Amino acid sequence: MEAGNVLILLLAILSFDFIYSKILEYLNIRSMKAELPEEVKDIYDEEKYKKSIAYARTNNKFGLLTSTFGFILSFILIASGFFGWFDLKVHSFIENDELVSLAFFGILFLASDIVNIPFQLYDTFVIEEQFGFNKTTPKTFILDKVKGYFLTGIIGGVILYILLKLIHLFGPDFWIYFWIVVSVFILFMNMFYTSWILPLFNKLTPLEDGDLKQAIETYSRKVKFPLDRIYVIDGSKRSAKSNAFFSGIGKKKKIVLYDTLIENHSKEELVAVLAHEVGHFKKKHIITGYILSLLQTGFTLYIMSLIIFSPAISEALGGRQFAIHLNLLAFGILYAPISHFSGIFMNVLSRKNEYEADAYAKETYDGSFLQQALKRLSVDNLSNLFPHPAYVFINYSHPPLLKRLDALNKTN
Repeated sequence: MEAGNVLILLLAILSFDFIYSKILEYLNIRSMKAELPEEVKDIYDEEKYKKSIAYARTNNKFGLLTSTFGFILSFILIASGFFGWFDLKVHSFIENDELVSLAFFGILFLASDIVNIPFQLYDTFVIEEQFGFNKTTPKTFILDKVKGYFLTGIIGGVILYILLKLIHLFGPDFWIYFWIVVSVFILFMNMFYTSWILPLFNKLTPLEDGDLKQAIETYSRKVKFPLDRIYVIDGSKRSAKSNAFFSGIGKKKKIVLYDTLIENHSKEELVAVLAHEVGHFKKKHIITGYILSLLQTGFTLYIMSLIIFSPAISEALGGRQFAIHLNLLAFGILYAPISHFSGIFMNVLSRKNEYEADAYAKETYDGSFLQQALKRLSVDNLSNLFPHPAYVFINYSHPPLLKRLDALNKTN
C-alpha cells in the first residue's frame, strides 16, 4: 500500500473510532431514566438518584470535551506529518536506533501527559470534588505524577528496549520472543503487584483482629480458599469510591479491602463481596483470563510483525526514512478495529463470569447480602442504573446493577 493510502486509512480509522464512541456515549446518556427503579428504593433515595444522573451527565460532557480535543490534536499531528518531523529532530541529536526510539516515545509520553494535566486537575479537583468523591490533595496528585513517571520510565523503558532489541535481532520473528517476555512480565505483575508496586502509591495495613477478620477467615476455610493475608488499603486518600480485590497465584492469596468499603458496608456484605471474588477463583476465571490475555497478546504481536516493517507506514507519518517507532505508533491506530472486536469478546466473557461469581456467592454464603452490597456500591459510586444495551455490550466488563440483581433473584 502506498504512503498516501496508508495516511488516509490512518485518518479514517481515527475518525471512525471517535465518531463511533461518541454515538455510543450519546445513546448511553439518553437511556437514563428519571424514575427511581423499585429494586433499589430500599437504599437509594430520590435526591441521591438525581445526583447520580447529574454525575453521569457531567462526566459525559467533560468526556466529550477531552476526547474531542484529543481527536483534533491527533488528527492534525498525523495529517501534518509532525511525527516524521519529530523523528528527524530526535535523529539530529541521537544516532543509535534503539535510543532514538526510546527518546521518541519518552518525549511523546511526557508531552502528552503534560498537555492532559489541566483536564486531569479539573476532573479531580472540580468534578470529583463537586460530587463528594475527591480526597486527593495537591501534594498526593504531584507525588502520584512523579512516581508514575518514574515507574513508566523504568518499567516501560525496559520493556520497550527489549522489544526494539528483539526486532533488530530477529526481524519479523521478533513477536515469538517478545511474546515470551510479555507472558513472564504479566505473570510477574500478578504475583508481586500488591507487594511491590501498590505500596509505592498506597499504604497497606493488615486487617485488625475482630469480627470481620474472623468472618472472612471462617468463610475461606469453609470453601477451602487458600487465604494468606488480608490487607486494608487507604483508598480514601484519593477517593470516596470503594473496591476490593485479591492477588497472588497458587496457594498464597492476598485479600485487599478498601478502607472506604469497610466503612460503608456491614460485615455480612463484606463477606458476600469476598465470596464473589472467591467465586472467580473457584470457577477458574482468573487462570482462563490469564491464558486468553496471553493468546490475545500473541495474536496482536503476530499482526504487528506483519505491519511494522513497511517503509510506506513511516512515510505516511511524514518520515524521511523507515523508522520502527513511527510504525509502532501507526500500528496502535491500524490495530484499533481488531482490538475493538477482541475487546467485545473479552467483555462478553467477563460479564458471564460476573454472573457465575455472583451465583457462587449466593450458593456458598448469602445472596441477599450480596445484593445489598451491590446496591450500596452502586449508590456510593453514583453508578448509571440504566446504561444503553449497546454501550453495555461493547464497553461493560460487569453487568449493570439491575441485571445482576435480577439474575440473583432467579438463581436457585
